[in-house]
Amino acid sequence: MRAKRAPDHPFLSAADETFARRLADARSFGAASEGLATSRPDLSAKSGLTVLQRAVGWAFVTGVVGFLLIAPSATMQAFAVLLGSVFGLLIALRFLAAAITLLPRAALQPARLPDSQLWTLTILIPLLREEEKVVRSLVNAIMRLDYPAEKLDVKILVEADDDNTLRAVLAVDRPQWFEIIPVPPGDPRTKPKALNYGLASARGQFVAVFDAEDRPAPEQPRAAMSAFHAGGKTLAVVQAPLQIHNGAQGWIARQFQIEYAIHFRVWLPFLARLGLPLPLGGTSNYFRRDRLEAAGGWDAWNVTEDADIGLRLARLGGEARMIEPPTLEEAPSQLRPWLRQRTRWIKGHLQTWLVLMRKPFTAAREIGVVRFMATQLTFGGALLASAVHAPLLIWFLAGVLFMGGIAPWHLGLFATGYASVLFAAFAAEPRGVRRWPALLSVPLYWPLQSWAMLCALIEMKVKPHFWAKTPHLLADIPLIDIRAPTQIAPAPFSDNVIQLEFRFDAPEGPEAR
Repeated sequence: MRAKRAPDHPFLSAADETFARRLADARSFGAASEGLATSRPDLSAKSGLTVLQRAVGWAFVTGVVGFLLIAPSATMQAFAVLLGSVFGLLIALRFLAAAITLLPRAALQPARLPDSQLWTLTILIPLLREEEKVVRSLVNAIMRLDYPAEKLDVKILVEADDDNTLRAVLAVDRPQWFEIIPVPPGDPRTKPKALNYGLASARGQFVAVFDAEDRPAPEQPRAAMSAFHAGGKTLAVVQAPLQIHNGAQGWIARQFQIEYAIHFRVWLPFLARLGLPLPLGGTSNYFRRDRLEAAGGWDAWNVTEDADIGLRLARLGGEARMIEPPTLEEAPSQLRPWLRQRTRWIKGHLQTWLVLMRKPFTAAREIGVVRFMATQLTFGGALLASAVHAPLLIWFLAGVLFMGGIAPWHLGLFATGYASVLFAAFAAEPRGVRRWPALLSVPLYWPLQSWAMLCALIEMKVKPHFWAKTPHLLADIPLIDIRAPTQIAPAPFSDNVIQLEFRFDAPEGPEAR
């Protein structure tokens, strides 16, 4: 017997009766888009810069220009000392983080919880302009999770006017515990708005977020619940490491692979050990639902809702931890999609930092002075590095080619910074991403960050809440199977870290939209 079809989506089938009902139900849409902006406008990116921030910004720019005109040499020296101090501290911390990663230690695996002690877990999966093969591979990956089906609540979030993705989802066979939720169209058209909309109907005490291209290790959700069980109610969020599977697809993808390995295997675990706020990844994070809702959910107007919610949870006293089982992800293999994605990331990080700095003294009191200063160094330092990579490289080359050389301490800072990246890459993946041609060319990757920063600054002015969709060119991501040990090669510091040694051919057919 066929169900009554929705008039605006004639391809709906009998298995999706609730879909047509939800399509007209936009009761929670307002909360999804405006919840945080209404309840705590000071914590939302929607309102943009405050009057005070604009005044301070103009005063800073005016002051810098004035000093450059009056005393250019002294001003440049002052900037050199400032940048050298910030980068020197970051380099030292990177060396320390890598050294700690290499220390022999037992695998930190909490006891496996029996099914009876597992909580109901809601998995939110926002989709936008995805093909059927991507959706099918995603559904297969979720069905392979080592978690009781009766305790899984999967919400596939699709924009209600995204007909192609709706057709793709409806064409894929899926269990009853997969629910399709149409997100009513409207501004802002962002991932966090969709997440908020899905959260309103979540059944789980805990909430996980995955993207369309994700392939989580089967044991990952159980490991997350074990971490919550051991961490107590102050543990607000758990982050699983993201691991790039398609590094062989080109120089951009390889650099991305190295970058991710350092970030998720060295840097974030280091911050977690120190009890510092984590700039979360956009996927494979698990939230204690009551803490997430107490923080106001995701900011629909921030295009890096992951970093924002990580800092906001920290302001409310929530702790963050890392777990070992990874998620395979796809990196952009071409410059244009990489630039679009990186522009969005930097724009969102700017939004997050500016929100943090609206009331810096309040933020310092909430987070703690030491953690606040550490956040300025790590989070703000990353933004500063993105801005100055290209100018510093130009200045470096100009000094070598036209000015008879550069100061020894400048050369030493560059050399130690590069050495810290090599050391961290080795610590992160001793056998996985140790590709010497790619590692030797890492300094050529850094200036691209400045290009993305310039694009981000322009977008901050003309379209601050625009969400640039990253196309998924590969759908056939290998599934992580704990029953197939020949497919994995564990890193020596953890029984759960996997390295894939597969090679991937470029996909055939037109680029995914």
